[in-house]
Amino acid sequence: MENEKRTFTTIDEYIAAAPEETREKLNSLRAMIREEVPDAGEKISYGMPTFTLHGNLVHFALQKKHMGFYPAPSGVATFAEELSGYKTSKGAVQFPLSEPLPLELIRRIVRFRAEENRAAAHAKQEKN
Repeated sequence: MENEKRTFTTIDEYIAAAPEETREKLNSLRAMIREEVPDAGEKISYGMPTFTLHGNLVHFALQKKHMGFYPAPSGVATFAEELSGYKTSKGAVQFPLSEPLPLELIRRIVRFRAEENRAAAHAKQEKN
């Protein structure tokens, strides 16, 4: 999928276009995020499935050999020790497709990001 020039308008379309052997991982990741943050919005942004809550919450994208997970720089930095076994960059983590997704770790990161976004929205509202 990483080299496809296809434009998706929904996460359902994105997952349906993924190779069959990766759809279960995509669906389980999506379901866990929905469970953790039921009030999050869903959209495609930068060509990736994106969850929003007072702004971008997390993105994910299927690559050839890994699942890219994008919890913003704060999400990567806060969980750096637990993510040390994975390739990371400033705002991204690569989870190898050859391994099970660490859903409980991802759940904690998503929870952290949701709390962070809610706090920022509350602080902004307090200012106004």
